Amino acid sequence: MNAAIRAITRAAIEKGIRVKAIQKGYKGLIAGEIKEFQSHDVSNIIQQGGTKLKSSRSSEFHTPEGRAKAYQVIKNEEIDALVVLGGDGTFKGAEIFSKEYNLPVVGVPCTIDNDLYGTDYTIGYDTALNTIVQAVDKIRDTASSHERLFIVEVMGRDAGFLALNSAIAVGAEGAVIPERKTHLEQMKEFIRHGFRESKNSSIVIVAESKSSNGTYDIVEQLQKDCPEYDPKVTILGHIQRGGSPTAFDRILASRLGAAAVTALISDKQFVMVGVINDKIVYVPFVEATKKKKDIDNSLLDVLKILSK
Repeated sequence: MNAAIRAITRAAIEKGIRVKAIQKGYKGLIAGEIKEFQSHDVSNIIQQGGTKLKSSRSSEFHTPEGRAKAYQVIKNEEIDALVVLGGDGTFKGAEIFSKEYNLPVVGVPCTIDNDLYGTDYTIGYDTALNTIVQAVDKIRDTASSHERLFIVEVMGRDAGFLALNSAIAVGAEGAVIPERKTHLEQMKEFIRHGFRESKNSSIVIVAESKSSNGTYDIVEQLQKDCPEYDPKVTILGHIQRGGSPTAFDRILASRLGAAAVTALISDKQFVMVGVINDKIVYVPFVEATKKKKDIDNSLLDVLKILSK
């Protein structure tokens, strides 16, 4: 996000536009936690993980009264338009707010889940993916030494992009994703196929899922049905959300941040800035938040072939 904040700030200033930075998202907007940014305020942040502006959830912004407070702050601060950085929830809030008060709003997709429709990549996804690969490479050393089955849970909520692509990248024997059957059914199918005799260890990447009640529940049921296996579980958790961003993410965030400013100048509003086939695109919020981004089935075939 910092690379995007830097790009938005400097692209706007270059066009003669004043920039006001809102701390802590919608919660900070309601509270009036706002500071005018100059170019030097975003110096030396492109290499930093997280966000200089902080982030928080706001239950108050979900209410008409809360949004009315936010709009009053916007009028007091003489803000003409908003650029919002976030994922599905952020954009849904932006869509409602912008339509209620006819305020130009442009969104920049920032989520490690990579699950927003209308863009090939979201900011943070590549960095999280590389973090997973580095972690699983280390786990593979232990798995090989002890000849064990390791199950590694990664983030993704209801999307399997991180799980599937990291599984291919680390040479995992399987990936369990929410887009295909239930987690337990996928795991049993993997076990039924058995392990290749030439391999002395196996790794399965599992996408977290609310419907499965957690990876440990899957493993508990698996041990009941297949007692001959003693799988070990590693949940990577929030390690996936931090760290210095990759070059890919820095470039993507810089492009999307600058494009967001261009969108506002061009009178585009209620849109998310995305990238499709390496070209900047503008996607209506209603499409970005309501249409489903599908997994590439050919990647499942690639994983199945290469894991044999």
